[in-house]
Amino acid sequence: MALPLKLEKTHKTPGSMLAGETLALDLSGGLWLPEHRTLVVSDLHLEKGSAYAARSGQFLPPYDTRETLAGLHEAVARLDPACVVALGDSFHDAQGPARLAIEDRALIAALQEGRDWVWISGNHDRAVQDGIGGRFADTLAVGALTLRHEPADKPEIGEVAGHFHPVGKVAMRGRAVRRRCFVLDATRLVMPAFGSLTGGLNVRDKVFDDLFPGGFTAHLIGDGRVFAISRTMLTRE
Repeated sequence: MALPLKLEKTHKTPGSMLAGETLALDLSGGLWLPEHRTLVVSDLHLEKGSAYAARSGQFLPPYDTRETLAGLHEAVARLDPACVVALGDSFHDAQGPARLAIEDRALIAALQEGRDWVWISGNHDRAVQDGIGGRFADTLAVGALTLRHEPADKPEIGEVAGHFHPVGKVAMRGRAVRRRCFVLDATRLVMPAFGSLTGGLNVRDKVFDDLFPGGFTAHLIGDGRVFAISRTMLTRE
């Protein structure tokens, strides 16, 4: 469902700033840092479907990894980044890389070719440290920004984090729209989950009040555009 606005299609929301750095909030759910030619994606949760099957026998369609990598391939092909940063929980569990299909492993290697690739450790995949190319870190500084998986307890100017899979809900004209979103104030940015098989936490949850005590703007990923919506226009579940 489209958000209740009719605007020209664009892949990025121009003009957002954090700690003096230019942010382009991409329609894919990634963050483009043009001054550093860096693409940041969060919470891919690759091999989530196979993790459920391995642990509980619960069957989920085994296409989540391929779909997520296809979306990542589109963003990489379009933006041609010098560096890609996967902001934690790139795999649903530490055994995820071992369950990758040969074709998916080859696609990851192709995406990494000719560019720097950084895996930030998350709470789901902290034990993953090799076997999938790239390099590994707990945090990464890019210009004035600090990239990590979980937001710090105390606000740090220029922090970019993931972990919470934020979604925003807007109710207008008798319809409700619920979409993945970026959450931003003058201090920090919380990224949406990039993975195709990830749930979401409503940004009106207390978690976000604690992270953004002065309020925030949610940038909802709509059909053809990223929409900036103030907190007061967002509804609870």
